[in-house]
Amino acid sequence: MTAIRKQDIILAGVGGQGILSIAFVIDHAALKEGFNVKQAEVHGMAQRGGAVQSHLRLSKDRIWSDLIPRGEADMILSVEPLEALRYLDFLHPGGKLVTSSTPFVNIPNYPDQEKLIGRIREIPGSVIVDSEALAKEAGTSKVQNTVMLWAAAKDLVVNEDRLLESIKVLFAPRGDKVLEANIRAFELGRRAAG
Repeated sequence: MTAIRKQDIILAGVGGQGILSIAFVIDHAALKEGFNVKQAEVHGMAQRGGAVQSHLRLSKDRIWSDLIPRGEADMILSVEPLEALRYLDFLHPGGKLVTSSTPFVNIPNYPDQEKLIGRIREIPGSVIVDSEALAKEAGTSKVQNTVMLWAAAKDLVVNEDRLLESIKVLFAPRGDKVLEANIRAFELGRRAAG
């Protein structure tokens, strides 16, 4: 089997959910493994609670654009279920959707959660994770993004050990308690994804 030489990922969520932390961890790990990396952040409202997405492109070859064309993303990794569906047209047939089931209800007409999750379940191979419950089990609801990163880890082109190293680089300066919660989130997210 030949090694995968590229991967295009849409990271999605809302402001304050740690989308850029996920991007940092994947970027850092990919660079250590010799991938070229391009990342483009596109924000909706520039405030906490506004839609946030990041295009993340990893390749062993040259990357010409930092934006992923519609229909060509290998994965959508979302920390919020409605945001996962917002970018569904970027996913190529057979691509992977990994999302949290935990809504961030920031609009008055937020869709019915049961219908929303039902729509996600219709997507072949989708992975839905209760990131809030697992983050609380890890010690703090603030690590939902790390839970989701690890739920997607087995489908990423970078090695899980490199991802864990990158988690340590990012969170060790914030103190032992923060680092330990993120490492616990790693284990719980990986287990949840099967």
